[in-house]
Amino acid sequence: MNPFSDRSIKAVMFVLFGVFMGAWSALTASADASELPILVIIQVSENVYSAIGATAAPSRDNFGHNNNLSFVITEGGVVVVNGGDNALLAAALHRAIKERTDKPVRYVINENGQGHAFLGNSYWSDLGVKILAQRQAIEEIKTHGEASLSQMRERMGPLVSGARVVVPDIAVDDRYVLELAGEPIELRRFGAAHSPGDLSVWLPEQRILIAGDIAFHERLLGIFPDSDVDAWIDSFDVMADLDPVIVIPGHGHPTDIETLRYFTQGYLQFLRDEIEVILDDDGDLSDAYNVDQSAYEMLDTFDELAQKNAGRMFRQMEEKLFQ
Repeated sequence: MNPFSDRSIKAVMFVLFGVFMGAWSALTASADASELPILVIIQVSENVYSAIGATAAPSRDNFGHNNNLSFVITEGGVVVVNGGDNALLAAALHRAIKERTDKPVRYVINENGQGHAFLGNSYWSDLGVKILAQRQAIEEIKTHGEASLSQMRERMGPLVSGARVVVPDIAVDDRYVLELAGEPIELRRFGAAHSPGDLSVWLPEQRILIAGDIAFHERLLGIFPDSDVDAWIDSFDVMADLDPVIVIPGHGHPTDIETLRYFTQGYLQFLRDEIEVILDDDGDLSDAYNVDQSAYEMLDTFDELAQKNAGRMFRQMEEKLFQ
């Protein structure tokens, strides 16, 4: 299957590239300007932008910016998708927003309960911004937030000495609509997928989808111990039924739905089929680790994640056999 269809090319033509490069020394007296984030901002439509994260693990070098931080400018204010990995990164995003509009940030949406979605919440909360997340993601933040914070502090050091966990203010179930000056912004949960509480943002008037971690490309997706692969495959179809013109994935540049289907749902289906054969032949975990995944080796993080993904899927599928 060729993921780069005519529709993909047309969709990508909507993306206008712009770069915000700068540093802001006033954020912290202890931070050297050369250490501060430099964000690459992609203009997706007239009022939709995304700061594209690194297709790599979070690090001090990338300021934990390894997911996409998006924002929508409306007449009623700005809606931000993802709080960022830390307050410095959140402030860098806010600086980019203020370069483009004088409208205030009204809402921040956490796409799930992972650190890079919520650890920057404190910055936004201190400004009086309301924060939303899916109900399961809020439980993840309450349960594991301090552990995520400790990992981030260890990675970032004194730059984040005042960091703290801020739990979202508003819990979302399957659907929640924000109305800002007449432009509906829909928060949608399509079902279980990458991690508990995965949430997407749908702009129906523009048919733009900010998918979150239900969709990946340019880097290999990660299967977590709490990922639900079978449900993820089904949830992707529910998402795709919206027929978006362009999709901002959780990781990777904006593209079309079929490209994301190939690198997300297609990968999950491929790996599930391979593990099913191993289980049918009474194979073991070592056979799972040896599955040939070279069709996806062009993706960043392949070396770090491919075998882990196979092992986790094997364990999930083996466990279901004995339920």
